[in-house]
Amino acid sequence: MKVLLFGATGMVGQGVLRECLKDPRVEKVLTVGRMASFGMGGQARPKLREIEWKDLFDLSGLEAALTGYDACFFCLGVSSNGLTPHEYNRLTYVLTVEIATLLARLNPGMTFTYVSGAGTDSTEKGLSMWAAVKGKTENALLALPFKAAYMFRPGVIRPLGGIKSKTRSYRMFYNAVGWLLPALQRMAPDSMTTTEQMGKAMIAVAAHGAPKKILENKDINAL
Repeated sequence: MKVLLFGATGMVGQGVLRECLKDPRVEKVLTVGRMASFGMGGQARPKLREIEWKDLFDLSGLEAALTGYDACFFCLGVSSNGLTPHEYNRLTYVLTVEIATLLARLNPGMTFTYVSGAGTDSTEKGLSMWAAVKGKTENALLALPFKAAYMFRPGVIRPLGGIKSKTRSYRMFYNAVGWLLPALQRMAPDSMTTTEQMGKAMIAVAAHGAPKKILENKDINAL
């Protein structure tokens, strides 16, 4: 399969990219972002192409490059910390749906996978701002004319292989309690996953589908 990946420099995106490059079912990977991942440490990867594009709100100049893909793994996202509701809505709902709408037009046979989060509010009416915005984003994506769309709702994500989050508060969390996470995952496997499991589950969904459209942490690990 040919895969588009948004957010390849983030913690989840790094893990997904690694699994795509290792998996023989993935023939080609195109990453699109404000900065390149530099081929995973600067090493040449024959099936990886990277496009640096500063304005992700306007991909009109990239339509030819974004055509002909079987799957999109959308790992691009921001923390709501420090953002106004307007800012968070623009960077989460508006940006995601604009990109997905373009991709649905260019690749109607595409499977689109979106990284949401545990606690997302599908009713869009809860008191949690981030959860309502994520729910609105999920609902809009599920309504687009893709071949299929899946919403991933991971809980705590344990980074493997030296991967680090770009978000300062998350890095502080992992630095403080990272050594505990393997034990906690064994004790409560349904509430935690890893960057490796996220990547493998996305590839599995793109290759074979899944029994439901909204996948909680337990479903991700099962895949």
